[in-house]
Amino acid sequence: MAAAAGLHRAEAGDCRAAAVERLRAAAPEGFAIYQAIKDKKFFLGWLSCEEAQLGLPTAVHESVHYITAEIDAFPLVHGGQVKRPHDVSAFFAPSLIAGRFKAGDFVTTYLKPGSASSASDFLYLLDELNAYTHDLNTAVELNRSSGHLEAGAQVDHRDGLAALMAFVALYVERAEQGEPATWSGLREPRVAKAVSELWGRAEQVMTSSCGIPDFGTEDRSLIHQFCEARPQASLRKILGRAPVCPTACLTSTPVAARQNRPFVDMTPTGSIRRN
Repeated sequence: MAAAAGLHRAEAGDCRAAAVERLRAAAPEGFAIYQAIKDKKFFLGWLSCEEAQLGLPTAVHESVHYITAEIDAFPLVHGGQVKRPHDVSAFFAPSLIAGRFKAGDFVTTYLKPGSASSASDFLYLLDELNAYTHDLNTAVELNRSSGHLEAGAQVDHRDGLAALMAFVALYVERAEQGEPATWSGLREPRVAKAVSELWGRAEQVMTSSCGIPDFGTEDRSLIHQFCEARPQASLRKILGRAPVCPTACLTSTPVAARQNRPFVDMTPTGSIRRN
C-alpha cells in the first residue's frame, strides 16, 4: 500500500510539473499568473491529470481571484492591473437581473441571492468577469498549441465568459433604465475606467476564441443577449466607444447536447481555498 501511495504521489507530481511546463510554453499569460501567485500549492491544487488541458484554465481562473484579493486590484490579460473600484459595492444588487436569463448553473451560482458574493455586490461580478477572461484566454492558447480539440476535451470553455459578459451588459442596461444612483456611479471616471479595462480585455479574448469551433455549449444564446441593441447602447456610454459584438462566435457549428455541465467556479469570490 505504501509503495502504491508513493507511486500515486509521484505520478501526480509528474502531472503537475508537466502541466506547469505546458502552461509556460503554450500560454505565457496564464504562466504569468502562476508566477505571480505566492501560494504555488493553491494553483497546483486545481490541476487535474484526467483533463485534456490538465485543469490549467481553472487553476489560472482561481489564482486570479486569489491574487485580486491579495493586491486589491484586477490583474489584466495582456499585462497590467486596475485597482478595484470599491464604490461599486454600493450599487444595486446584481441578483435583480437574474430574471432576464434562462435558468442554469451560471445564473444560480452568480446571480441567485444567497449564492456567490456576485449576487449582491457588483464588485464581485467584475471579479468573475476578469477571472473568466483569463480562463478562456488560457484555454484558447492551449488549444492553439495543440492545433485541435483533443479527444475527451471539454467543449464549454467559452460559456463562462459569455455568461459574465451578458450579466455585466444587462446590469449596465438596467442601471441606465431604472437605477439612477448606480447609473451615475458607473459613469464616474474611476469606475468607468475599471469597467472599460475589464470589458475591453473580455472582448478581445472572446473574439480570439471565435475561430475555434465547438468551444462552447451555451455561449451563443448568451452572446446574443449582450449583443442586443439596448445593452450595447448602455455599454457604449460607459466605454466611450461602441462595444464589440463577437459575431464570428455566433456562426460556429453548435455542439450536440452533452451530459457534462459547463465549468462553474464554485469558489466565485476566491475566498474559499483548497488546502
